[in-house]
Amino acid sequence: MKKTLYFLTALLTACPAWANMQNNELDYASTKDIRDINPHLYGGEIAAQNMVFEPLVLNTEFGPQPYLAESWSISPDGKTYIFKLRKDVTFSDGEAFNAQAVKLNIDAVLDNYTRHGWLELVQQIDSVRVIDDYTIELKLKNAYYPTLTELSFTRPFRFISPRAFIAGKTKDGVRNYAGTGPWVLAEHKPNQYARFKVNPHYWGKKPQLNAVVWNVIPDRQAMLLALQKGDIQLIFGADGDMVNMDAFDKLKSSKTVSTLLSEPTATRSIVLNSGREITGELAVREALQSAVNKQSIAQGIFANSESVAPTLMAKNVPYSDVEVKVYDYDVAKARQLLDLAGWKLTAGKAIREKQGKPLSLLLSYNIHNAGEKEIADQLQADLKEIGIELRILGEEKQAYSDRQKSGDFDLQYALSWGKPYEPASYVSSFRVPTHADYQAQKGLKNKPEINLIIGELLVTPDETLRKKLYVNLWKTLAEQAVYIPLTYARTKAVFSNELKGVGFNQSQYEIPFERMSFSSK
Repeated sequence: MKKTLYFLTALLTACPAWANMQNNELDYASTKDIRDINPHLYGGEIAAQNMVFEPLVLNTEFGPQPYLAESWSISPDGKTYIFKLRKDVTFSDGEAFNAQAVKLNIDAVLDNYTRHGWLELVQQIDSVRVIDDYTIELKLKNAYYPTLTELSFTRPFRFISPRAFIAGKTKDGVRNYAGTGPWVLAEHKPNQYARFKVNPHYWGKKPQLNAVVWNVIPDRQAMLLALQKGDIQLIFGADGDMVNMDAFDKLKSSKTVSTLLSEPTATRSIVLNSGREITGELAVREALQSAVNKQSIAQGIFANSESVAPTLMAKNVPYSDVEVKVYDYDVAKARQLLDLAGWKLTAGKAIREKQGKPLSLLLSYNIHNAGEKEIADQLQADLKEIGIELRILGEEKQAYSDRQKSGDFDLQYALSWGKPYEPASYVSSFRVPTHADYQAQKGLKNKPEINLIIGELLVTPDETLRKKLYVNLWKTLAEQAVYIPLTYARTKAVFSNELKGVGFNQSQYEIPFERMSFSSK
């Protein structure tokens, strides 16, 4: 902490020449490399994929709007979508963007059905047909209401030049990253940097910047120092929370940098694994709910910039204005629940036991997230108060993600997906063992019923029934106590005063580089 404050004090008093604007290039810093940005796979950073590859429709605050598709029509039964494509678009390698290219891309996604099956739209597509050069037909098995929204996602329904396909497919990689977006990847040195240049053939409004350099700086203190020196001009806290609130608050008073905080975007929570021996007990999960001091997290870690989350989904999320069971902070109640469940605290011991087994739990988190270690420490202290040992394991992002899939954890930090993924796509993923949410629910006796509810609410054309099913889902999950909602997360941006146009997209995973410019340009 002292080192961080030292860097920040220097930052606030220094007057560096922020940007090398001679070349009109933006230096952005991230703790993570871009990795493989093939949008039909999941190994790369979403923000980088979003720079290069585009969707048929664009998600906005007003809902899906025309993009690569200039218009569309939907059949009365909701099962057939006909898209009219723009005629002025080419891929960055010169390949024509047309109906055949759209079909090849969608077919490539469907060819990797096992990987993409978490997304309900992938399951619902029955056929893709070229009507003419610039008209494509999408037939569904059922009237799936979030179809347009899911077509707007950064992955998997974005478009790669067919020339980049390998043997007509994309699931085993692509030859290059040729998209239709405003940026092209010009250079990439893994775990060092990636340089994106403006696509000279871009069909839309071209960015004002000439290039964006994605610098990989794993150490957040070093990142702040780089900002001080003018080596970078932007830190953007999407998902990875590159800047913690202590640093962010200090930076607010800087005369050389600006700060922005988004509206709430998602829910921070702790997932409780119902498939594990101890957290498989409802009484234990309820005790954990009552033991966590959410207000202390909101105040002490996030400086009240984030509000306490009483429920997994905020009330303003569609289909989520539901009265569900809420767990208040009550240490006495938590102790009582554990006592009744047979987890006794023997005199002279600090950890409860049952039948000689200690009440010891494992929490894992992503070591590159600035706030997660602080949350883990807070939870460890809270649970110690009720006689629970919480072992904390910080891991690299890949190991953390692998643990989600394997279920080798009792508790795990999680961030919900936010707009536009919630609620439909988010709950769709509950049925597939690729995220911690699946592990949270897999040990529940009514898990098959939960899956049936999700399956029906996604495809029913009956709005009244859909609302009832969502109510049932949220109430069931709350009663089973498999999520401990903490706060409603907000995305942070810290940037040089010379950088203009910084803001936020609908998705917390996107960075709107195309809207940014330097004040002297």
